[in-house]
Amino acid sequence: MSAIGLGCMGFSQGYGATDDTESIAAIHAALDAGITLFDTAMSYGRGHNERLIGKALAGADAAVATKFGIVRNETGVRIDGRPEQVARYCNESLERLGRDVIDLYYLHRVDPQVPVGETIGAMAELVRAGKVRHLGISETTPSQLRAAVAVAPIAAVQFEWSMLWREPERDIVPVARELEVGLVPYSPLGRGLLTATLDSATAADSDFRRNDPRFQAEHLAENLAQVAALQKLATRLDISAGQLALAWLLAQGPDVVPIPGSRRSARILENAAAVTIELSAADLAALEELVPAGGWSGDRTSFAAPSTTRGS
Repeated sequence: MSAIGLGCMGFSQGYGATDDTESIAAIHAALDAGITLFDTAMSYGRGHNERLIGKALAGADAAVATKFGIVRNETGVRIDGRPEQVARYCNESLERLGRDVIDLYYLHRVDPQVPVGETIGAMAELVRAGKVRHLGISETTPSQLRAAVAVAPIAAVQFEWSMLWREPERDIVPVARELEVGLVPYSPLGRGLLTATLDSATAADSDFRRNDPRFQAEHLAENLAQVAALQKLATRLDISAGQLALAWLLAQGPDVVPIPGSRRSARILENAAAVTIELSAADLAALEELVPAGGWSGDRTSFAAPSTTRGS
C-alpha cells in the first residue's frame, strides 16, 4: 500500500454538499499521485460511499479498506457487532463495491454488548472464505486490541492521531506496536485545522467540527495560535502546514499510514507529496518546542455511535 492513503468519508457526509462527478475526479487524481489505499465504510452516506468508491476504482490497481459495525439509517445511528450479522454486512459491502474481495476489513466500533473476540472470530471466517484479505479494528482500547489479536491476526488499527490529538501515543500506539499491528491514523490533519486554511469563521462549516470542543470558543482561539506557529515553521521549510503535519506523522515510524481526506484534487496531490518530505531531528525538535503535545486546547468529540440499541 502507499505510505499515505485517502480517507473517503467526506465524499458522502460530514463536510457539506457533495458532487459525485467531482468526487470521482478527485479519486482518480489520488490514483495518479500514487495513492493505492482507499478507506471507506458501510455507514458513510448509508452505502453511498462504497458505491462511489466501487465506481471510481473499477479496473484500478488499488486496495480498498472498508468497515462495518456502525449502522446508519433513517432511524439514527447504532452499533452492531453481532457475529451472526458479520457475513451479511460483508456481502452487502462487496456488492456495493463491485468487488470479490475486501483488502482490509475493519470492525468500525466495538459493540459494547458483544465480546470483541466473538466479532473478530466471525470476521476471521471471512478470511477463510476468501472474501477478506486482512482484518482491522477501529477506535478500540488497548485491552480490546489484545483480545482481538488473541483470536485472529489483526493487520491494522485505525484511530484519530495528529499533532492536534496525541493521546493515542499514551496507550493504543505502544500496545499496537507490541502486538505488531499497523497504525492507520484518520483525521491526520486535525479535521482541516492543521492545514492553516481555517479561521474562526470557517471552522464551523462542517458538522464534525461544529460539534467538536476543539473548534469552539476559547479552545479554537488557542488552537489557531498553535497553527500559526506551525505555519511559520512550514514556511521556513518551504512546504505547506498540512504537509508538515503529515510529514511529522510519517516520521513517527514506518508502521504509520495516515489517511487524510479531501474532496479537492489539488489538496489530495499536496497531501500525497508529503511522503517525499524528510524532517531532520532538528525539525522535529523545533516542532515539539513550537507546538508541544500539551499545547493544544480542548478534548475531542466522542466518536462512539450515540446508541447501541439494535432495533429491527
